[in-house]
Amino acid sequence: MILVLLGPPGAGKGTQCKRIIEKYELVHLSSGDLLRSQRAAGTELGKKAQEYMDSGQLVPDRVIIDMMAGAIASAGGNCVLDGFPRTVVQAQELDKELTGKGQKIDAVVNLVVDDAVVEGRMTGRRSCPACGAVYHIDTLKPKAEGFCDKCPKQELVQRPDDKPEVVKQRLVTYHQQTSAVVGYYSKSGQKVLDINADGPIDDITAEIFAKLDSLAAAG
Repeated sequence: MILVLLGPPGAGKGTQCKRIIEKYELVHLSSGDLLRSQRAAGTELGKKAQEYMDSGQLVPDRVIIDMMAGAIASAGGNCVLDGFPRTVVQAQELDKELTGKGQKIDAVVNLVVDDAVVEGRMTGRRSCPACGAVYHIDTLKPKAEGFCDKCPKQELVQRPDDKPEVVKQRLVTYHQQTSAVVGYYSKSGQKVLDINADGPIDDITAEIFAKLDSLAAAG
């Protein structure tokens, strides 16, 4: 089973992805993680990517697609694609690669949540620079306001990625690029499973599992 996991930043993709791969025994394929490992290993693909990154350019779609296609093959076609495809072009090229190997995307799990909810989740996050623990000013408060529970003398900070202006820009980028991928898959006849990601984590997981189980039962 090959799944694509989509959703805006702050939608909870990391949490749900972990639960999906555990239940269905799939391999987690993150484009960012794979790119970093290829570079660290000094592979030919990693060297190509490094050349572009060192010159301040985006890594071309072709390089990313080749990397992901190879990873999917290594996973035996049982995986969750996280952070890929990011654009319609990438989705189209991935489909070509998979078709050539007799494979296809089985389902697209699309986490749906309003921008206002995402902004509240992300801008309210605070983290401990020492141990990495994460809190939220409204939903997960530390015992002592502004300080880590595990490191009592350590003041919590807001990560640069969670600042309001950065969050807004990340959402703009998502809507301009990645959300169009959902439309592409819908139009091409792929199974797009829209999941309401504004609610308790366990309820979101239950909805994902129910839809994937129903899809598997239908063959």
